[in-house]
Amino acid sequence: MANKDVVYSISELAKEFEVTTRTIRHYEELGLLKPTRNGQNRIYSAADRTRLKLILRGKRLGLSLEESREIIALYAPGKSNVAQLKTLIDAIERQRVKLNQQLDDIARMLEDLNQAEINCIKALKAASKQ
Repeated sequence: MANKDVVYSISELAKEFEVTTRTIRHYEELGLLKPTRNGQNRIYSAADRTRLKLILRGKRLGLSLEESREIIALYAPGKSNVAQLKTLIDAIERQRVKLNQQLDDIARMLEDLNQAEINCIKALKAASKQ
């Protein structure tokens, strides 16, 4: 668990989470991360680190940045976070439906490709007999 007094540089976070500093700056531009400044240097808190971790987890799950923003915004330390958990479950279900539709689409495309290949092979055989 991250200590709330610990701070991170952009390069430390980029290295830890294997993302570019540009990615982190992009999340900052979108208001997802809010580092403090020490001159030109960005200083990220433990909360920023946690938000980055959640953003990247959401990305792996196929959530949009807006969905991640909504879910992160619902977090309230020391609360049950029922609303946050329900929102996350809803987002997961939407993503599952989307992925299952994509799987169905891919299966149909593979069937079409197989049939097209069979038709081409038959046509080649017919052409070679002429």
